[in-house]
Amino acid sequence: MIFILFLSSTQAYATDVIEDNSSDVTQEKVVYLTFDDGPGGKVTKDILDTLKKEGVKATFFVIGSEIKGQESILLRMKDEGHSIGLHSFTHDRDKLYCSNQNFLNEMVKSQEAIYNVTGEKYYILRFPFGCNNKSYRLTQRLVDTLHENNFKIYDWNADSGDGANYKSSPESIAKKACKNEDNVVVLMHCGFINKTSAKALPSIIKYYKDNGYIFKTIDETTPEIYKVTKH
Repeated sequence: MIFILFLSSTQAYATDVIEDNSSDVTQEKVVYLTFDDGPGGKVTKDILDTLKKEGVKATFFVIGSEIKGQESILLRMKDEGHSIGLHSFTHDRDKLYCSNQNFLNEMVKSQEAIYNVTGEKYYILRFPFGCNNKSYRLTQRLVDTLHENNFKIYDWNADSGDGANYKSSPESIAKKACKNEDNVVVLMHCGFINKTSAKALPSIIKYYKDNGYIFKTIDETTPEIYKVTKH
């Protein structure tokens, strides 16, 4: 079993952390707010409004096919200092997970769609449904293929539950999104259907601020978060 070393959680998709035995090092508490499935119209705009009001930056993993007609939202993400990543072009299980080449092609196509709007090429990505899901278990071969093309992989260790249960109450979403660990990567969604996610965000931000967390965004220098499992 191969692990990328970063996070301390033992939940699914999380990874192990390298112990730092230095007595003079104070461990900072970091949270990464991440949003999948955008751009998603008013939901994404509301989330961006909240982030701006709170002075917080986040990471958006974008579906390429959703960009057309919503270019202004994508540009707003960039202009307001948020990180942008790839979440495939179609978010279609059958197209993504039928072969490694198809998966790579989906990411490249999404990358090109984003580039056509922003003028920037982004190389961070998140697997739709996670690296290990009902349709697919991550293999080292696909990891190698993605790395050969300069892509980096990012799962999460705190699932707000707003993907599978998008009708959950804001209180339920916030409860699942708020963890007490040194490094937290929060999975949320900002698609058209995720209205309660936008409503939950202010309380999630308040929790992490009140508990002394530093808000960071994922970029190409962030240690990867994924797990290759035995098949």
